[in-house]
Amino acid sequence: MTELDVLTVGRVGVDLYPEQSGVPLAQVRTFAKSLGGTATNVAVAAARLGRRSAVLTKVGPDGFGPYVRSALASFGVSPEFVGTAEGLRTPVVFCALDPPEDPPLLFYRAPIAPDLTLDESDVPWDLVADVPLLWVTGTGVCAEPARATQRELLAHRGRRTHTVLDLDYRPMFWSDVDSARREIGRLLDHVTVAVGNRTEVEIAVGTADPDEAARRLLARGVALALVKKGPEGVLVATPEGSWTVPPHPVEVVCGLGAGDAFGGALAHGLLAGWDPVRIARYANVAGALVASRLACADAMPTPDEIEALL
Repeated sequence: MTELDVLTVGRVGVDLYPEQSGVPLAQVRTFAKSLGGTATNVAVAAARLGRRSAVLTKVGPDGFGPYVRSALASFGVSPEFVGTAEGLRTPVVFCALDPPEDPPLLFYRAPIAPDLTLDESDVPWDLVADVPLLWVTGTGVCAEPARATQRELLAHRGRRTHTVLDLDYRPMFWSDVDSARREIGRLLDHVTVAVGNRTEVEIAVGTADPDEAARRLLARGVALALVKKGPEGVLVATPEGSWTVPPHPVEVVCGLGAGDAFGGALAHGLLAGWDPVRIARYANVAGALVASRLACADAMPTPDEIEALL
């Protein structure tokens, strides 16, 4: 456990991608299976970049559980902290590819996803305190008992350097916006890095304006704020100043997983001690590469691929 560089906490699932593009789900004949889930994809992306990573999550006692564990291992991600939630099913997500930039998702997570049943008995507490980089998500506090567990997990870590919050707001996981704003916002007092798009920062700090959102994130004690501005690039802000890093244009095949590739590259850059602008440039290219491919975990880029585009 002490040899890990990155521990991510949260969502895992099986993504099913249409093998016929440009048609609605009703007309799709075949699907390709891939490992998915925000926290899982970030761990895979970090592993592709040479980081020793693991994901703290849960699956169901079904056939997809062994698939998740073996897929993680094949990507170089430790499955040691993947538990099993009896009586629940491993989540499945159907991905439509139209529009490719922001494909709609159909989640099968009822009555509750196993990853949202994480409790204190599932947590490797020594690792949480000592791992060089801990990655948590806004989705992780959308339901109990995972909500209380993630809060306790962050309190236990004590805002150690490289405690990262992926704001990761998905409205289908919340009963209302006010609950999401309250619960995600509470996490900001316990992390050193926050990353999200305009919608996500508005949920967290009440404004979609990137500059004002970054100021509000820094005012909460975050040392590094990254606000994704889509075609306008990424705003990078620290107490010393702010910069906008332009996007890397590509022909988009599927936008899913691009943000997770950005996250894995962000984790890699933080651990390498890079300056914030260099991190954002590197992460932008990682995200662009995944957007130009189909699938999430399988599409995560290698260092050579990123450096070639840089």
